[in-house]
Amino acid sequence: MEFSLSRTVEVLSATPGTTRSLLSDLSDDWTASASREDWGPFDIVGHLIHADQTVWIPRARVIVEQGEDVSFPAFDRAGHHEDVRGKTLPQLLEEFDAARRTSLDTIAGWHLSEAQLDLQGIHPEFGPVTLRQLLATWLVHDLTHLRQIATSMAKKYESAVGPWKEYLSILK
Repeated sequence: MEFSLSRTVEVLSATPGTTRSLLSDLSDDWTASASREDWGPFDIVGHLIHADQTVWIPRARVIVEQGEDVSFPAFDRAGHHEDVRGKTLPQLLEEFDAARRTSLDTIAGWHLSEAQLDLQGIHPEFGPVTLRQLLATWLVHDLTHLRQIATSMAKKYESAVGPWKEYLSILK
């Protein structure tokens, strides 16, 4: 499928509701992280908020407003750990919804043209990347973490499913 801003916004708009539908009213047994390195749904939602606030829009802003010769700000993938301390999952789900609405309102306010989607910024590891690539990556990043949420939850029942584990690809 070729990149489309409107199709990208469709998925980016749906992620907070999908996440809320999957996780609302679940016990901590389902949503807690096993460790700081093995994120469960709680940390994943915190990470998605942190990424909206510190990666996607700031980097898109570099491309749209500052020009091609400016490097992106660094991203601390685990920077959410401090942000989520003392919060509940319902609070994080609300924050994610608000952060995503703000992000998408910003994108909509730019009234991006096809030519602007081809503007470039400088990624600290990859070098020149386009706004189109950044926005496509944002969408796939969301999908990656939705899969990670489902996998984290499925693994909690890995031994409970007994011999059916062989047929459950999410457990492999």
